Amino acid sequence: MKKRWRSNFITNHIEQYSSFYIFHTVLLIMGVIFGAIVVNSLSTTQKDDLFYFINEFFSQLKSGEVLAPKEIFLHSLSYNSKYIGLMWILGITMIGLPIILLLLFLKGMVIGFTIGFFVQQMGWKGFLLSFVSVLPQNLIIIPIFIVVAVISVSFALQLIKKLFVKSIYQPIAPMLVKYCMFFGAAILLLGLAAFVEGYFTPYLMRSLLSL
Repeated sequence: MKKRWRSNFITNHIEQYSSFYIFHTVLLIMGVIFGAIVVNSLSTTQKDDLFYFINEFFSQLKSGEVLAPKEIFLHSLSYNSKYIGLMWILGITMIGLPIILLLLFLKGMVIGFTIGFFVQQMGWKGFLLSFVSVLPQNLIIIPIFIVVAVISVSFALQLIKKLFVKSIYQPIAPMLVKYCMFFGAAILLLGLAAFVEGYFTPYLMRSLLSL
């Protein structure tokens, strides 16, 4: 019964905000494309310097000198939690709507830049490296970011409607409780993503580099 209720709730939510999800997904994809394009705007010196640091990191990874899995886990969880936390706060303030969209675009841009740089500098080997270093945790992180952005934007719009359309009566407390519950669930899922990034992704990268 509970599983059916959860399934119906998720389905109804996606159907209700389908246009939001399409828009935010397209926005993220645009960020990925823009990030890949930005790689071409770097000067040769900038590319060489960045590639040097990446090579140093790969050397340390192969020798086991990088951060411990627990430290990577905590860093990933802290960084991503603060990122979606900012989206959450901006949703409450209402005036932060454009910044929520900008944050989602920037997330896509970082992913696109990473993949684009690896591929440009290392060819198919760079694609494989970006595949094992970026994809595993982002299979969880990206959907979370999209969902949090959609919920933050929709919550801000609901507050704006309540503020300016007096005929709409909807108590704020239940809305805020649901909003906080969504955020709490997102943090838990980010914990899973951080676990993958800390304990699983470095192993994949180390295995690929050893080849």
